[in-house]
Amino acid sequence: MPDDSLLILSGQDVAEVCAGRELEILDAVRAAYRAHGRGESALPHSTFLRLPGDETNRIIALPAYLGDGFAVAGVKWIASFPANLERGMARASALVILNSPATGRPEVVLEGSLVSAKRTAASAAAAAHALLGGRAAEPVGLVGAGVINRETARFLVLALPGVERFVVHDLDAGRAHRLASWLAQWGMRAETASTIDRVIAQCPLVSFATTAARPHVRDLSRCPGGAVLLHTSLRDLAPELLLQADNVVDDPDHVCRAETSLHLAERLAGNRDFIRCTLADILDGRAAARRDATSLAVFSPFGLGVLDLAVAQLVARHAREAGRGVTLPAFIPGPED
Repeated sequence: MPDDSLLILSGQDVAEVCAGRELEILDAVRAAYRAHGRGESALPHSTFLRLPGDETNRIIALPAYLGDGFAVAGVKWIASFPANLERGMARASALVILNSPATGRPEVVLEGSLVSAKRTAASAAAAAHALLGGRAAEPVGLVGAGVINRETARFLVLALPGVERFVVHDLDAGRAHRLASWLAQWGMRAETASTIDRVIAQCPLVSFATTAARPHVRDLSRCPGGAVLLHTSLRDLAPELLLQADNVVDDPDHVCRAETSLHLAERLAGNRDFIRCTLADILDGRAAARRDATSLAVFSPFGLGVLDLAVAQLVARHAREAGRGVTLPAFIPGPED
């Protein structure tokens, strides 16, 4: 008889399962990238739901299948409403549903914003490790002082042993100071910067995680030679800058859409030749880590649904082992007579 139950994991369940498992999450994200790079996945384009007359808020569906040892299908349904911050609420809220690829039945529903933040940060850290050859580069710049850059800092410290210094910038100076204080309490040396230009000028590694809807950074001339930019929020850098950079992405077909900076650069250039390779190409040795030692390297990840599945599956496995969550028996109706 099939198991018709459904496991439900709350945000607290997800947080407690993930605590201390950053390296395991990082390994899962790398493995998911490699599987996708080898074609062991199915990844339709994500669907953006926008409300009429609203250019800021969005709800996105990311369906995916991941094979190569994972054998999991599912979808992330994630809302991004930046004004929630003014309401004292988190910007993002989400669910992840895991389905059996054998029967199609939903097996797990879990809070997805934490999964999304962890996989996004792990993706950035995996790219930083690959592009820097595992060496620490500091101070690390954090442009945007929200959840994503807090998690990115957590993963970067583990992926690049020796990182201890951070410079934080946010349009909201109070948020920047709060993130710097959190880093200091964590044992890091942290300071704030009043402008992005100050961050760029002193940091060989910078993570952009903002809510920018359109490019606003138009000069990178003060970046140190060989700097690495983790362009996680995808719409910060002017397209003209990308045409001169050493560009690494997660998937060209996914990242060159939805008015991302790379989408705009593709329109400007008339092609995608400015994208050198994917992160999976580097991880599997199909491409060199860098074009050369002095070029500015930019990693632009669209955020692939296969990463959410890999991390959510890891969380679900550990949650079952620990007896966490709520199981609803007979959630799915039985067969008709």
